[in-house]
Amino acid sequence: MTLESLLLFISLALLAEILGTIGGFGSSLFFVPIASYFFDFYSVLGITALFHVSSNLAKITLFRKGFDKNLIINIGIPAVLFVIIGAYLSKFIDPKILEIFLALFLILVSATFLIFKNITVKATLTNSIGGGVASGLIAGLLGTGGAIRGIVLAAYNLKKEVFIATSSIIDLGIDLSRSVVYSANGYINKEILYLIPILLIVSIIGTFIGKKILEHVSEEQFKSIVLILVFITGVFTLAKIYFK
Repeated sequence: MTLESLLLFISLALLAEILGTIGGFGSSLFFVPIASYFFDFYSVLGITALFHVSSNLAKITLFRKGFDKNLIINIGIPAVLFVIIGAYLSKFIDPKILEIFLALFLILVSATFLIFKNITVKATLTNSIGGGVASGLIAGLLGTGGAIRGIVLAAYNLKKEVFIATSSIIDLGIDLSRSVVYSANGYINKEILYLIPILLIVSIIGTFIGKKILEHVSEEQFKSIVLILVFITGVFTLAKIYFK
């Protein structure tokens, strides 16, 4: 990677972290398609898992005013189990097919939230477990599943700080688990390890900036902007695959 490409990658990763923090969906909704412009899709999965570990540690530190233990158990345990399954299955699927699924997932999720702004699920144990299963499986296969987890957590009307802290703790378990599987699959190679300390710094700065913005601006105002950007990102990702 040239210096110019590295600087562009770092800038976009920082933007993804800021927007992910503000929107509450997690940075991977942006980071995965962004990183796929610079690396092959399997490497993207490995990089995203490592990036998210540091990202979630930063969020847990900055939004440490409490978390919901029951939701961590009910959503987190099935999410961790199924992210391992998804991460393992990913090596048997053509990466181009995974990229297509990713693009369609981004478009579908963003369009759903934009059209049905008040979409909710009932705050039940079944929905919590189901949300954990779905978010974990999709995160393992495509690198991002935070939007599904966000829908489930929203049903419990958590305070903003509790929402982010709870989601980040669950996500940390997901990322640590899939990092092990991705490493065993060969997705994390020596050529990308130099990015780890860089992305650690990016995650801390991006989370801090996102937190400061949230202190002064309505989360709902930014959430619509984030969703529009996710939709555009999905369209561009699909176009990139088509014109490859």
